[in-house]
Amino acid sequence: MLGEKHDLIHEFPEYKDKIHELKTHNRHFARLFDQYHEIEHEVRRIEEGVETTSDEYLEDLKKWRLKLKDELFAMIKR
Repeated sequence: MLGEKHDLIHEFPEYKDKIHELKTHNRHFARLFDQYHEIEHEVRRIEEGVETTSDEYLEDLKKWRLKLKDELFAMIKR
């Protein structure tokens, strides 16, 4: 949905400190975190009309974003 923020802090505000800790001390988490946010920014640009692409590409990006979010959340919960 246009206007919704899906960055990890908005998705999991109760884990803000844990996210920060993992970003600074876990390289794998930091790499996935960066990938997640790159995809999030690309999805937002497409939804806002700044970039154009096919609906299929946008759906693939959203699926990839969800996969990364699930993996990141699993790391946060460990």
